[in-house]
Amino acid sequence: MTIARINYPQLTDSGITDDYHGVNVPDPYRYLEDPQDARTQQWLQDQALLMDAERTSWSAREHFSDRVGELLGSGAISPPYIRGDRTFFTKREPGQQFAVLYVRNTNDSHTDSATARVLINPMVLDPEGHTTLDSWQPSKEGDLLAYQISQGGNEESDVYVLNVETGKIVEGPIDRCRYSPIAWLKGGSAFYYVRRIAPDLLPESESHFHRRVYLHTLGADPHTDVLVFGAGMNLTNYYGVSVSRDGRWLEVASSEGTEPRNDLWVADLTASDPSSPSFELVQGDVDAQTSLTFGRDGRAYIFTDRDAPRGTLLVTTPGSWDPTSWKSLIPEPPDAVLESVTLLDGEGLDQDQLLVVHTNHGVAQMAVHAAAGGEFLYPIELPGAGTIGGPIEHIDGGPITWIVYTDHTTIPTIYEFDARSRKLTLYATPPGSVQAPSVHSELVTYSSFDGTTVRMFVISPTGNSDQPRPTILYGYGGFGIPMQPGYSAAILAWVESGGVWAVANLRGGGEEGEEWHRSGMLAEKQNVFDDFHAAAEYLITNGWTTSEQLGIYGGSNGGLLVGAAMTQRPELFNAVVCVAPLLDMIRYVESELGPTWTVEYGDPADPQQFGWLHAYSPYHRVTPGTDYPATMFAIFDNDTRTDPMHGRKMAAAVQAGTSGVRPILVRTEENVGHGARSLSKSIEESADTLAFMSHWTGLNH
Repeated sequence: MTIARINYPQLTDSGITDDYHGVNVPDPYRYLEDPQDARTQQWLQDQALLMDAERTSWSAREHFSDRVGELLGSGAISPPYIRGDRTFFTKREPGQQFAVLYVRNTNDSHTDSATARVLINPMVLDPEGHTTLDSWQPSKEGDLLAYQISQGGNEESDVYVLNVETGKIVEGPIDRCRYSPIAWLKGGSAFYYVRRIAPDLLPESESHFHRRVYLHTLGADPHTDVLVFGAGMNLTNYYGVSVSRDGRWLEVASSEGTEPRNDLWVADLTASDPSSPSFELVQGDVDAQTSLTFGRDGRAYIFTDRDAPRGTLLVTTPGSWDPTSWKSLIPEPPDAVLESVTLLDGEGLDQDQLLVVHTNHGVAQMAVHAAAGGEFLYPIELPGAGTIGGPIEHIDGGPITWIVYTDHTTIPTIYEFDARSRKLTLYATPPGSVQAPSVHSELVTYSSFDGTTVRMFVISPTGNSDQPRPTILYGYGGFGIPMQPGYSAAILAWVESGGVWAVANLRGGGEEGEEWHRSGMLAEKQNVFDDFHAAAEYLITNGWTTSEQLGIYGGSNGGLLVGAAMTQRPELFNAVVCVAPLLDMIRYVESELGPTWTVEYGDPADPQQFGWLHAYSPYHRVTPGTDYPATMFAIFDNDTRTDPMHGRKMAAAVQAGTSGVRPILVRTEENVGHGARSLSKSIEESADTLAFMSHWTGLNH
């Protein structure tokens, strides 16, 4: 196949060079940071034409669009969230753009959907499909519902409160509540929440930050809400806030940005006014992540990775916050990660029990232990080698809990566990049905360049490397986020068509606990890229694929991953899809949420940390005269997490630098952001990704 070289838009050099600690750092496309600059707008128009021309060469796009839509045709359903005599759940019918929030009487059968009543339908709020339901939280009694919505993917989250019985909005909007938990007081008269300071009180560069914890009383003007926590603390702090089921204990956690540690305070609301809680410090200036749960048995359960990077559960008496008095209940596992612990109690049990969830190399395991001393009682057989979401408890406790189970071929399905019978039974399935194609999933191990053992899921048509196949290698490697088995229409459509899809469990993730995360952050970030390169070489050496048939794919921090991979090892891959990425690691702190990530990546204002970042920053590692892989940068205009400027600047640099004929493209979308989007937009993005990869890896379907 003869490929003509693309005539890319010619851009002028900005002439900007910054001095960082004595190092000159050129930034030839600085003006592409400004979406309103006439040069940026013209460049984007030109890129759209190039993207449209590329699409005409794809033979598989319609196939993948149809097939991904079919594989998503089951819809979705959530576990039940019970508050008194009301049960809340979400459901997306086949073809619906978003999940809808319902309520039903708790005593009614969950299989009888006729008794359920719609509370919030995003498509009724906005028929254009640009409004998302970000989160929701019923009051403890279930008569009120706080919910958060965003417009156009901006994730800004305005809070509203509605009366569940009437469906009428009684409060809101309260703006600037991005990532805010809602912690209801017992009785539903007020709730704690997190809100940013008004932007007109701040420098423009700090308008995304300065969060505070407030108490909002229903009926009061939000401007009069009481500040209860956060004044004078770090501007990039995030706060978690919760109130125990009995309404007695207020818990506030604080972390600087996304750092893998937190400080923790509690207040007894029976001993102080909720508007002026008297806080006690549980953990301060300790390098650990710690949370509290106040059990119905009068004990405080402490979930922490303090001196236990794979997690441990301790127990104490509320008020006894000296760590030397805490007693071990579930010790740190030697070869797994402790994910969650749920208390099971009530009539029909001879003793209180703990439902314990571990993951072993990303695969979930579940067992029951004695609550009194933590002794192992019995294992629970799961439907397969997959992932568990939850467990979700009844707010009033009891022996029953619910989980979401999924694996590479199983649509997320709801199961109920009853400790009285020791049985895990099917509770609810999505409203539609889909027959997933037959694929094989295997967890393989390989060695990275420093000898570290890394694991990778390989999903394939035959279960063995009988012949080299077009392959997509996916990775993330950051923020302690594990890559676990889960249903993916895109993966199934690809493998069904004869390809291989591999997911590498890179350092920086959480598959092996907090030490695994920290071995891929800050000064150790290059380990993540080395693990990814080694994954590609494993797939090639072991006959799964060839460099000409290998594409790499990643989004957000995974976009940084594939951006680094294509600049460090361009000969190793033939195609790259880089979605909502971070790519200019010197100026990432200048926009959106960048300053909250210095605890993960490093701060270019620090000379040593600048050195880490500059060594791998993809935008600064583009080398003119290099034959770069076919690359599609996918960016979203309303992305308020990773600024679209990263994709724009990197694309311009690679277009100017590549010596080859493989295309460097920019895919843009309006009215979507970094996170949730409508079903149709998700299908379109997947179709473009798979069709592009199919074309440039030689997949025949």
